[in-house]
Amino acid sequence: MAHSTAHPDSQSATDQDVAERLLRSAAKLSYDPAVEVDWETPLDKDFHGQSPEWNSLYGTAYWNEMTEEQRKELTRQESASVASTGIWFEMILQQMVLRDIYRMDHTDPRFQWALTEIADECRHSIMFARGSQKLGAPAYRPKRAVMELGRFMKTVGFGEAAYAGILVAEEVLDVMQRDWMRDERVVPFVRTINNIHVVEESRHMKFARDETRRHLARASRARRHFQALVVAIAAYYIITSLVNPEVYVRAGLDPERARREAAANEHYKAQLRASCSGLMEFLADVGMLTRPALFFYQRAHLV
Repeated sequence: MAHSTAHPDSQSATDQDVAERLLRSAAKLSYDPAVEVDWETPLDKDFHGQSPEWNSLYGTAYWNEMTEEQRKELTRQESASVASTGIWFEMILQQMVLRDIYRMDHTDPRFQWALTEIADECRHSIMFARGSQKLGAPAYRPKRAVMELGRFMKTVGFGEAAYAGILVAEEVLDVMQRDWMRDERVVPFVRTINNIHVVEESRHMKFARDETRRHLARASRARRHFQALVVAIAAYYIITSLVNPEVYVRAGLDPERARREAAANEHYKAQLRASCSGLMEFLADVGMLTRPALFFYQRAHLV
């Protein structure tokens, strides 16, 4: 793998230039979900909550047996479950980023961008919460053990783990939500939410890639391997928490049968792998696709 030979001062200036460009972009193109999203119009149950092709049961025998009303209800519940998982992990990432910039020069554009990104994430979490509520869903949460592992990650993860973690969480959502926001079968307010998230997260992902590279440039082999494993374990639990089993109950399905068919659904696994192809290339390029990490990505069906 080729490594940059740029002088540290010139590299720092380049990093600051990136942050300044992102700050200018945010000033020109950011959204206020409280204004942009139609919160007032009652939920139209003739629409899906996600593109059906992204549903965990799409293509299974159970999906073929379901009524159209059940399919639409399930896509609405799964959309809310994905949003709830996003809220959970974004809270972890915000704490990790805050810890990363705790001692940074306040005049550094990277410091100011990081706070801008955190402000975006706060708005996104409120937007996802209101969207889930409008979809008629409860506050889906990961299992208690997974919630506690999240506490562990935000405690031991630092530097590149925060930014690579952002990529793991956001790259899958980015591909998924790009499909949803263009799909006229999806309820309009969800499409608006997805569009806002895609536009604003594109800046976050650019910064996360640059910061991951910057932190790893001075990381030891042991540190890189440890952080690669932390991020991979986080990825496994993010992906396996996207669809809360309670969604099947809310859609009037047999939860045990639904879980079995979802677990064996090759179409859904292929969707996940396709959404992560660019992410896996990046992680391999920066040396974070180690053999132990690869084990967890394979278990999560990301490779």
